[in-house]
Parts: sequence; C-alpha cells; structure tokens
Amino acid sequence: MPLIIEGPIPSGWAERNPASPDSAPRGAGRLSIALINNMPDAAMEDTELQFFDLLGTASDDLPVFLKLYSLTGIPRTDRGQQRLNSFYFGLDDLWNRRFDAVIMTGTEPRQSNLREEPYWTVLANVLEWAESNTFSTILSCLAAHAGVLHSDGISRHPLSDKQFGVFDFAKVSTHPLTNGTGERVRFPHSRWNEVQAEALIACGYTILTESVEGGVDSFVKKKKQSLFLHFQGHPEYGAQTLLKEYRRDIRRFLKKERETYPSVPKGYFESLATKLVNDFRDAALRDRREDRLEKFPEAALVDSLENTWRPPAVSIYRNWLQYVVAKKTDASSIPAMAVVSQSGSRKRSARPE
Repeated sequence: MPLIIEGPIPSGWAERNPASPDSAPRGAGRLSIALINNMPDAAMEDTELQFFDLLGTASDDLPVFLKLYSLTGIPRTDRGQQRLNSFYFGLDDLWNRRFDAVIMTGTEPRQSNLREEPYWTVLANVLEWAESNTFSTILSCLAAHAGVLHSDGISRHPLSDKQFGVFDFAKVSTHPLTNGTGERVRFPHSRWNEVQAEALIACGYTILTESVEGGVDSFVKKKKQSLFLHFQGHPEYGAQTLLKEYRRDIRRFLKKERETYPSVPKGYFESLATKLVNDFRDAALRDRREDRLEKFPEAALVDSLENTWRPPAVSIYRNWLQYVVAKKTDASSIPAMAVVSQSGSRKRSARPE
C-alpha cells in the first residue's frame, strides 16, 4: 500500500503514487501522520519528496495517511507561500484533531536564541499539542533543538565549523527503534549547532546513536502520551541533498553573502569527486565571481554519489511506524467499560487517553 496524501497531492508525487484515500482500510489498521514541513522555500519540495519516499518504503503494506502543515512566522517568498496555499493545511486544522504521529522538520535559523525566532510561540504550541495528541513525534535537526529547549531548557551550542557530511555513529543503547540497523550507522548532518549528550542524559533522554566526530545523532524521551524521537541529522536526505546545500553555500560565498568558503562535506564524495571540488575551490578563491559557478562540476559529482544511509534510515522509520501501530492497537483494544456500583446503578468510565 503506497503512502496516501490527504488533501491536494503535491506535484511530483501524484504521478508516481496515484493512490486514493478511499482505497485503504480504516481503523487501527492504518496510521495518520502530520508532516509539519518548515524547510525554506528552496528545499520545501525536495523535503516533501524525501519524507514521502522514506515513509512509503518503510510502511511496507501498512496504509499511511499523511497531511501537510507548516509553522506560521517562517519567511516565505510569493512562490513558497503559493505552494503552502495549494498543498498545505492551516494549523487551525491541526489543533482540532488527533494524529497517530507527527514529524516536524527544522528550518534555517536566523537568531542565535531560538526563543527569539518569529515562529517560536507557535512551534512551542505544536510541541505541547503533540505530547497529548500523538503516540510518537519525530523532531528533525533544528526542531530537535527547539524541542529540548522548550521542554527541558537545554540550550544548543555553536560549533566552530558546520557539521556537514555523512558521519559514522555507534549504537550506544538497546532500543526497539534501532533494531536491525547493525552496530554502526552512517547518516547525513548539516548544522552549525549541537545539543550535547551530558545535558540530554541529565534531563532523562536516552541517547541511541553517537560518535566522537559526529556528536549525538539520535535520542528519545517519553513526554506525556508521546515518544519523542529526535534526530540532529537527516536520515531522510536523498543522495544529492548535501551536494545541493554545498553548491548553495558556494554561491553565497561567491556572491559575498558569507566570508568563508564552505568546507567540503565529510565522508560524502569519493576520491575523484573530492579532487574535482577541491580544484573548483582553489579556482574560486583565486577569482571570486558568481558566474564562476557555471563551471561547478555538478554532473560529474552527481554520477559519483550513492545513498549509503538509505538502509538504516528505512529500518529506523519502519521500526518507528511499527511502534506507533502497536501503541494505537493497544489503545483501541481497551474498551469503554460500564462500572456497576454497589447500589446497582451504572456509571460510565472514560476511555484512557
């Protein structure tokens, strides 16, 4: 059963997956998930497709219904706002219903203190809503940092350089979400800040994967009714996503929107591709012009890329979906029971939340 989008189906996905919501069973045998996509306009569509593809693969025969939302207060171009108007639902729709699970992405930060971001209040409201209205919540990158800041006061720490590339992580806890992934996993990261293991552990989080070079990768904590799964990285990324970000940062350097030339993503390019990007960097440093980007060896680099993190990403998301199914099944199997008092009168007991 393919992933089913509730509401208008975004371009690029309808042609590949023409499934109708009426074709799937209802009840405990299906999942409803809210995807709150906060990525900047340039990455909005790619992010949709990355999560659609990952969830569609990980779900196997499980019907998964996905509904799109985005936080208000994130700066948008006219084109970006038009896409939201065409395919996304307003948050008023979110407040008025429950979902089995929610996935919330990050966005590009503009303030060193996340509480000063214009969308902070609504983000905090979503986090509190998710605690009581879902069985599990995934927070990606900046959303993970916002989640621990809001619920536990854990601040992120700036890094000396961008944590950029594909890093190797060890499983440091036994947990159902990482079953079947092997003892080591490799996932992409792209961030300027981190939350540190010591602070997380002190506040009751369980670290799932981490390494010396990459820091904390994933961690979990139960918050009210919802198990929160946090990723500092991006298991959903496609093979070319880091390349697109690298090229974007090079453009910003050539346009003098940033002072330093971006570092090559670690563990991402094979040896010949690394030589190509280093040669381009040397030429760009000698002659800093935006039109030099026309000679960026993108085609050759694309041919060399491989999504090596795809199997563990699918495995973790499959485990996560199975966790949500189990919790939903447990909740639906507990009937509302009539309690008979000593006097013989009947009292109605509420279903557990």
